[in-house]
Amino acid sequence: MNKIKDWIGRLKKGHMLSVIGVFLLIIIALGVILYQKQREARQVSENTYNMAFYELVDYVENVETYLAKSVISTTPEQGAETLTNLWREANMAQTYLSRLPIESQELENTQKFLNQVSDYSYALSRKNIYDESLEQKDLDNLQQLHNYSLELENTLNQLSEDINTGRISWGELTQKGKVAFAQQVSTESQDGFSSLEENFHEYSGLIYDGAFSEHLTNQQPKALTGEEIDEEKAKQIATEFIGQDKIKEISSLGLSQNSTITTYTFSIQTHEDQNINIAISQKGGHVIYMNYDREVTSEIITQEKADQIGKDFLTQKGYPNMKETYYITQGGIMTINYAYNQNEVIMYPDLIKVKVALDNGEILGIETTGYINNHTERNISNIKITKEEAKKTLNQKLDIQSEGLAYIPTEWKTEILCYEFKGKVEDTEFLVYINAENGREEDILVIKDTPNGVLTM
Repeated sequence: MNKIKDWIGRLKKGHMLSVIGVFLLIIIALGVILYQKQREARQVSENTYNMAFYELVDYVENVETYLAKSVISTTPEQGAETLTNLWREANMAQTYLSRLPIESQELENTQKFLNQVSDYSYALSRKNIYDESLEQKDLDNLQQLHNYSLELENTLNQLSEDINTGRISWGELTQKGKVAFAQQVSTESQDGFSSLEENFHEYSGLIYDGAFSEHLTNQQPKALTGEEIDEEKAKQIATEFIGQDKIKEISSLGLSQNSTITTYTFSIQTHEDQNINIAISQKGGHVIYMNYDREVTSEIITQEKADQIGKDFLTQKGYPNMKETYYITQGGIMTINYAYNQNEVIMYPDLIKVKVALDNGEILGIETTGYINNHTERNISNIKITKEEAKKTLNQKLDIQSEGLAYIPTEWKTEILCYEFKGKVEDTEFLVYINAENGREEDILVIKDTPNGVLTM
């Protein structure tokens, strides 16, 4: 006790008690300010989530309304307007759904539903734009989508009640995820989401030409053939592809997932202590990519020579009938796009990229994903209009320089057989693609001749 009194006495003499008191007051004040800031931040976050949720509810209600209208629309003009509005509202609903701090299977299915509504309405609106009436299967699909939109609308309305009564706190959901979601929402909302998920499992069979169509999202690589191989076999394929004489050391980086293709990846050190990465598919042992990290200090090989080197290399590696299309040069390396050529019809989806060193013509890289995903022999007999008929669709100012047939990819991962016309309007070069079945103008690309290569945009 005497020691404590003595210590306090010394503090008094040195005015330390005042200093400590001031220090404590500062800490308390800072604590209060920090607490208020955190409280304000939580409130701002809560308000933001509330706004996003109520916007989601509004847009889902609009989706339901436009789906109902689309089912009874009888003219292409009215149908195009309704479907365009539906596409816009579904897109906006997706935007606000993505802002909510909920990670649950139910809302993943909701996202999928809105994706398909948006994409399907866009696909159908294109029919209406071309003055085509919707078929009965289109109307049946729209009716099916409308039924699910009613389910979703009812479930969101019930969830809205949970928010209004304070049962749901977005802040806790952010911290605890779907466990808090399951604990906080009312039994009615949980049952609604469970029912919604069951219905979505039934719904998932909707098939159409769109990016989120089930038959496209589940599509398997067409050229990924052969039996599954083990890592040792993959290592042997990688060694043969690079050449044993170049390899000082090869080490495995394990099994990895590249889009829909599972690969064994390897890191190779050359005798010159340079690195090569290579990936071999588990199924069939195909080379998916290879990249050789070597500096190129000079450019003495021409574009034409590099094109031929790349084409010969592809033929040697089992990819015959490849035609060079466009290229870009960077750091002394020319990256060339090659597309499969089937009976003089260019298959642009079947794409392989090859990197050629312009100092000595060495192959420094290859990427075969486009080819592996899409390559197959096509039926080219579905041409219903002649080349001369297709030309009537072209702008009269287009000075045609070359013409032919080509399969082109769409934004929905499908492909269309088209007449390809390359031409000029004044000083600008274009590629124009006219559908070989119905004469529609499917796409227009601008050819850019840059200092580094020829590109399309």
